[in-house]
Amino acid sequence: MSSLNAENHIGLSPLQRCAAIDLTEVPRVGFRGPDSTAYLLARGFILPDSPNRAVTQADGSHVARLSQTEYLVLGSLLDRGERIADEEARWEMDHYANYLLPREDSHGWLQLSGVYIAEVMAKLCGADLRPQAFAPGAVAQTSAARINVIVINLGSVATPVFQILFDRASLDYFRGALMDAMGEFDGAVLGIDALI
Repeated sequence: MSSLNAENHIGLSPLQRCAAIDLTEVPRVGFRGPDSTAYLLARGFILPDSPNRAVTQADGSHVARLSQTEYLVLGSLLDRGERIADEEARWEMDHYANYLLPREDSHGWLQLSGVYIAEVMAKLCGADLRPQAFAPGAVAQTSAARINVIVINLGSVATPVFQILFDRASLDYFRGALMDAMGEFDGAVLGIDALI
């Protein structure tokens, strides 16, 4: 670790400096189809206006719009994802052309937080995820550590946070790659209780 980075770390908590938390056990679900927008609006969600954008809901859950007709909904830590798990359980094919995409089995989910998250991701990913290019609410569908990832900027200038989703079978591999990239920045791996 360089002396410059060491100086910058003074007084910052691990979450503020550089931390990864595994959220893979928190419910998440996808919806796709020509009526997916109407369906989610009817279920009370606030939706992004355009693809590759995300919106945080009043209950702390998040909706990311991946295309004109596909959404990814991430559960809130406030209720441990219960609302989203209920949405998935209650879904049925009705008068909406809207298809359920179960994501708990298909996608791993890591949160990366702290002032060094753009630098950490630059070691793994060719996309420019610096704040000036990738503002809060932005979604990038890209490649990192040679696997496909969805990176969602759900932080703020004061508290930078990326939610990163990827093939669940690659969870151990990607977590290891992320931890290696975090090493220069004195990164920490924390438990989910650090967020509650």
